[in-house]
Amino acid sequence: MTKTTHAADFDLAPCATVAAAASTFLPGRLSEGAAVYLPGDDGYDAGRCGYNVAFPHRPAVVVAPATADDVVEAVRFAEDHRLRVVVQATGHGPTKAADGGVLISTDRMTEVTINASTRTAKVGAGVRWEQVTEAAAAHGLAAVNGSSPALGVVGYTLGGGLSPFLGRTRGYAADNVVSIDLVTADGAALTVNATSEPELFWGLRGGGGGLGVVTAIEFRLFPVRRVYAGGVYFAAEHAAAVLHAWRTWVESTPDEMSSSIAFVRHPKCEPVAEPLRGRLVVHVRVAYLGSAEDGERQLDPIRAAAPSIIDSVDDMPYTAAAAIHADLVDPLPVYERSALLHGLPPEALDLLLDFAVDGAAVPVTRVELRHLAGELRKPPREPNAVANRDAPFLLTLASVVAADKAAGHSAFHDHIVRELRPWTTGRTLANFLSPGDARQQHRATAYPGDVHARLNALKKCWDPSGRFDVSAEDAAVLSSDAVVQPRPGTLETQQLAEILGLRPRLS
Repeated sequence: MTKTTHAADFDLAPCATVAAAASTFLPGRLSEGAAVYLPGDDGYDAGRCGYNVAFPHRPAVVVAPATADDVVEAVRFAEDHRLRVVVQATGHGPTKAADGGVLISTDRMTEVTINASTRTAKVGAGVRWEQVTEAAAAHGLAAVNGSSPALGVVGYTLGGGLSPFLGRTRGYAADNVVSIDLVTADGAALTVNATSEPELFWGLRGGGGGLGVVTAIEFRLFPVRRVYAGGVYFAAEHAAAVLHAWRTWVESTPDEMSSSIAFVRHPKCEPVAEPLRGRLVVHVRVAYLGSAEDGERQLDPIRAAAPSIIDSVDDMPYTAAAAIHADLVDPLPVYERSALLHGLPPEALDLLLDFAVDGAAVPVTRVELRHLAGELRKPPREPNAVANRDAPFLLTLASVVAADKAAGHSAFHDHIVRELRPWTTGRTLANFLSPGDARQQHRATAYPGDVHARLNALKKCWDPSGRFDVSAEDAAVLSSDAVVQPRPGTLETQQLAEILGLRPRLS
């Protein structure tokens, strides 16, 4: 399954070695549409930086593949040189920032294929949800997509994929995966599904990644053309009335109604709507799959809770669903924390109001509660690694701040979660781990013990050297001496030595 890596015959300096090897050998191995960037190259910064600029990668080399074969070559290069691999499409996920190693930027792998007869989509590793939504809508279909159109499909789905639109009726995105194309740690290309490597298929769907590089993913689509949806915004002085009304209301909503509530501190600039700029507001988000008439009646208790600043809820095409959460899509420095809640009694709501509105010691940018119900709380028809399906609410905290304020905000996030401990489950969802929580000891909070042990067993089987282990403190090289390891007996070994002016090591 994995290849044996042999020691190199030469003493090679790590940085010079990686740069020389990457610039000399990778371009000849990759397709015409691929690219290789080294520090200082035009394109290096664009390739390494994702949505969350608070945790930038600083790889020794960025490889931007255009095909699955390019990914194979990039992984084999990393194997030859004992380098770790980090994969990035959009940079929304909880990956730990990597220094050194190889970063595979998949944003050129953007093929989208819709099969209307089977109601499935197959997409490349760099595809974002906005591309799938538009392509599927042409056939009257929709996916179990995320709140932001800029989210990458693959990373979202590998972490489970909590949809604020179709989650209650269709479950997690991972519940609807049909097959996955994968490049393993030894550079082998596989198609994984329920009958081919079923245990690996189980772990890829919800395990959060780290078992290989996904090059394409196929998933189910559903007949959805329109939705009664949008956001109702209230002034902060009505926060208590609206929050308590929302908490009571969600108990009686049908599974066709997905909702969340957020306390948001908006900046004083575009693209924020003028009435919201510079204000702390309460934002109730809804998406109803029934008729607009029924949806309007369903929403009456929320609209009656307080006068609104903006009410954008209306019948809309599913392609406009990104307007519901109105997530910012430009790169930002974001620090996050999350927790699943087993209950939200009035005293918990009041405590949350203190932290989010009334006596906030630190101005957290967004304090959000998502309602989890319906299929999100049921076992999937095909078992997978998505865990912690018992909680009815998810709390997320996010601060968009400069680096010098990050420590204070992160400490306040932790304080909020500690104070809410009587109502937390002690766990979260894999997609909502913060970058710091990607470390192994914290990743366990996304999985109960049996699931975590099973994922660890898969990791040892498919990536025994930890090539994709972004939780490791050394995120660049697989051994402390950092000697590259070209395959002995090949022309590359001799060429590399000549390029660097090195002589064979005497033994």
